[in-house]
Amino acid sequence: MSHTLGIRQVQKQKTRQALLDAALGLLEEQSLSSLGLREVTRAVGVAPTAFYRHFRSTADLGVALVEEALGSLHPMIRQTVATAEDSEQRIVRAVQLIADHVDTHPAHVRFLARERHGGVQPVREAIREQLARFAEEVKAELAKDPESSGWNDSDLLMLAHLYVDQMLVTASLLLEAQEATAEEQERVTQLATRQMRLISVGRRHWLG
Repeated sequence: MSHTLGIRQVQKQKTRQALLDAALGLLEEQSLSSLGLREVTRAVGVAPTAFYRHFRSTADLGVALVEEALGSLHPMIRQTVATAEDSEQRIVRAVQLIADHVDTHPAHVRFLARERHGGVQPVREAIREQLARFAEEVKAELAKDPESSGWNDSDLLMLAHLYVDQMLVTASLLLEAQEATAEEQERVTQLATRQMRLISVGRRHWLG
């Protein structure tokens, strides 16, 4: 019996992932608010009723996509911030992390860019919560820097949010540049690096 249950569980997980993958593909050309569950189930080849075995609604599916898109990035971002020897190294690593993620997961980045201010409230809230977690994690690492001496928690969190917001802007710019020339992609990378540096310059003079 347990073997049969195990097979069923694996199949259920495969179907759930297939629904997520199909939705992500469909969302390349439309927003989540216009996506119908029948479109998703048709793309997977299952009955519409099967959708509800995995998600309560398309909004629930969207929240799962947010977790899939951002959940795995937490340890990578903590490592990028924590292992940097100075702000310049942190900036270079952050921009490279973003570029690699855009190259590997362009559909996820496009989904987040569109839905961050989209019409589905639970998804907006899920993205906001994930970004708040990123900011808290970045703040915790920034607090360990000698440069953070004298900073209070509120200002450190503000700085962390600036970095996180700039990373999102950078991801969107790099996504738009994917179809551009190598020279244009390099220009975007250099711009992103300079913008991060500007934040760091402001940091050094904030308490002055």
